[in-house]
Amino acid sequence: MEPSSSSSSPSTSPLRRTPFSTYLFALLSFVVFLTVLYSEDLSCLFGHLGFDINASDRSIANTENEGEKLPFAIGETIKGCNLFSGKWVRDNSTRPVYQESDCPFLPPQVTCRGHGRPDKEYQYWRWQPHGCSVPSFNATLMMETLRGKRMMFVGDSLNRGQFLSMVCLLQSIIPEHAKSMHKNGSLTVFSAKDYNATIEYYWAPFLLESNADDADVHRMSDRTVRKGSINKHGRNWKGVDIMVFDTYVWWLTGLKFKILKGSFEDKVKDIEVLSTEDAYRMAMNDMLGWVDKNMDLKKTRVFFTSMSPSHNISTDWGGSPNGNCYNETTMIENPTYWGSDTRKSIMQVIGEVFGSSRVPITFLNITKLSSYRKDAHTSIYKKQLLPLTPEKRANPAGYADCWHWCLPGVQDTWNELLFTKLFYP
Repeated sequence: MEPSSSSSSPSTSPLRRTPFSTYLFALLSFVVFLTVLYSEDLSCLFGHLGFDINASDRSIANTENEGEKLPFAIGETIKGCNLFSGKWVRDNSTRPVYQESDCPFLPPQVTCRGHGRPDKEYQYWRWQPHGCSVPSFNATLMMETLRGKRMMFVGDSLNRGQFLSMVCLLQSIIPEHAKSMHKNGSLTVFSAKDYNATIEYYWAPFLLESNADDADVHRMSDRTVRKGSINKHGRNWKGVDIMVFDTYVWWLTGLKFKILKGSFEDKVKDIEVLSTEDAYRMAMNDMLGWVDKNMDLKKTRVFFTSMSPSHNISTDWGGSPNGNCYNETTMIENPTYWGSDTRKSIMQVIGEVFGSSRVPITFLNITKLSSYRKDAHTSIYKKQLLPLTPEKRANPAGYADCWHWCLPGVQDTWNELLFTKLFYP
């Protein structure tokens, strides 16, 4: 998916509309894209040019630069350590971090072993950054930190998976009588009574109001979001102490995207068509504006989880034609692997928007490390939303889910990285 030629990209320094400056801007935008893509330090690349862009794996517009301690921090990551650049290593001693059968809050959409997956090799891998280590997840520290507080995951079903992983990582230290989970429309709340704490998930696949906001009935191809509507959902996010946003997969409807200027109740709807990149940029700017206006960033922390990769085209990694993640039990070992889907242009938008923002959000760049894990998707090993026809049963690859992840699995690593950036930014 190529960015629209009419896209307007925010910049941290003005450029005159001359052929040279246009070329320079395009070049710098491309470098920003590559930098975010490979989790390098933007401030190192652009510091000498006067740009104020921080590393993609650190808090953007980090208040540490001003000598202030980030909320909840108890230490810091080793200088020069890029948590998101590394490799997966086999670990029989600490993996899996919990058993599927030991977490009663897992829904049938992610319990792969319980739905017939014969192998469990995908559960035994730990992420190892180059030159440093990810601290062990400490459930007691996390729950004590959350005492009297709210943690919320906002976004699509990939963020729901991260929320479920966090619940499973924590629930074992909470007595049976003191934990519960309840769903009410778009909001799912896990409560830890003894801690007066909640871990919550809010369904908002675009962050903005959309025609896919029903948490149960939202499968539609003609997806539309309403311009300037983030407060429609945002009023439910106020008062949260640790916020984790994501939004990505629902934007992938094609090269163009529908933006509603009025109300969904209007009989005659005023629709504007934007490139997907410009529509996504609008949502990112609205999210940053909402955070800046509604959250006390001296007391709260905000995270943004980058795009969760799919593995729908096996030829991307040298597999057979017409294949996908179905029947894949080993990971991709090529360290330069990226894939061929449309996430590159969306990643570039994130680099542009976050790079020019002063709102301190910690970017969890899980895209590259997750792209290796073609072995860890739910594939056919989940509760299917619709009964399977004989034709589908005869062709399992045709209905394999290569977007979502088995739990325990890859998304536990996402939360270990979230834990690290929360306490050791």
